[in-house]
Amino acid sequence: MKNYLAIDIGASSGRHILGTVKDGKIALEEVYRFENSQIRKDGHDCWDIEALVKSVKAGIDVAMTKAEIESIGIDTWGVDFVLLDANGELCSDAVAYRDARTAGADIEIERDVISFEELYARAGIQKTSFNTIYQLWALKKEHPEQLEKAEHFLMVPEYLNYRLTGNIVHEYTDSSTTSLLDAAAKDWDRDLIAKLGLPVKIFGKLEMPGATVGEYRGVKVVLAAMHDTASAYLAVPARDDRAVYLSSGTWSLLGVENTEPITNKASCLANFTNEGGAWGRYRYLKNIMGLWMIQSIRRELNGVSYVEGKGKDATEEALERLSDFEKGREYSFSDLSMIARDSVYNTIVDVNEQRFLNPDSMIGEVMKAVEEEGDTPPETIGDLMKCVYLSLADCYARAIAELGEITEKSYTSINIVGGGSQDRYLNSLTASATGLEVFTGPVEGTAIGNLIVQMITAGEFGNLAEARKAIVP
Repeated sequence: MKNYLAIDIGASSGRHILGTVKDGKIALEEVYRFENSQIRKDGHDCWDIEALVKSVKAGIDVAMTKAEIESIGIDTWGVDFVLLDANGELCSDAVAYRDARTAGADIEIERDVISFEELYARAGIQKTSFNTIYQLWALKKEHPEQLEKAEHFLMVPEYLNYRLTGNIVHEYTDSSTTSLLDAAAKDWDRDLIAKLGLPVKIFGKLEMPGATVGEYRGVKVVLAAMHDTASAYLAVPARDDRAVYLSSGTWSLLGVENTEPITNKASCLANFTNEGGAWGRYRYLKNIMGLWMIQSIRRELNGVSYVEGKGKDATEEALERLSDFEKGREYSFSDLSMIARDSVYNTIVDVNEQRFLNPDSMIGEVMKAVEEEGDTPPETIGDLMKCVYLSLADCYARAIAELGEITEKSYTSINIVGGGSQDRYLNSLTASATGLEVFTGPVEGTAIGNLIVQMITAGEFGNLAEARKAIVP
């Protein structure tokens, strides 16, 4: 029996999960978990990249004490990157996507280089302020010397693989989130890169999931579908081609799988994205703010900062407006869900507004958003949570309606995977808002998708359809 190790890293935490095939089913064992937070560095919110490297290696060490490992695969969030110089050393910080450095970058690029309509027709990626294209534009303005010094551009999981193996291998699914790929060609749009004034040489050859990176401590490291949503979509046990996929975590990624990109005007106006999937497929989806809002509110209620020292005053001011806030109480996610159920509050906000990406206080920002619409802001934790829950469900419903119009399909069910699949209250509101049947699980969808690539590569399964049948929801 072979053991495979999936290292799945999200915006708040990471986990090392051993996977095996037992009696025809994929069995999981979590062997290590670690926190992933941000640090303030040189005026920017950055990932503590060295801490991530240490945590990745520490978890592998633990896993190796428990089993003989066949291979290792890593997946993370998309869009973020680092630069390496000619000596293979970092020459940039790992600035996090919620940092404010990209403000106005889209306007400048559309004015000076390319319209968004043309960019979308080429790359097929929805406009969000943190897209890699905007991050690189901001970096070029602030630190052109870093780009001049750079020899290699690496997405975050590619850098982690590099630190394990010493080899630089670029992966398709994570790179597809940059807005720098030709969607149809599945390769870098080098003409666009040159027009942006970026060094074309730093963008290396792309490989598909399953390629070998190298070895760490004698164990093969392979490319998983390195963008976490690409991995999560592999684990969706869809019942038919009328099922909508919802990867529910810090972000909610709602959409379907396609064999060709959709980059027409209607898709552009609806701001859907065509991210790369494993083996050259496309994840056609909308990126929705997701559980980030709930996670942020919980942190504020529990006195925890996402970025150390940031937003303290704004949070304290917002907490004072909640009549039932209990200082010192530890609020769990289940607590917040139960409190929301008891509320009759019914005002919603647009969860996709930029204001919710990285506010000083999420609680305060929700209150402001409601007030600006002329409605009464939530005054209790229950009302606050009810507002967020209803808003997420409403956003899911609107996205599915748009999806149906663009694809000219009528969808009959929603398959929810990831941590959010455990939130029964949100799932029930989603079913009510969409009028569709909701199926949930697996919870560890991203890790399972990571493992599926490794297992198919090793010959455990002949293809994706066979592997999906081995998933236990």
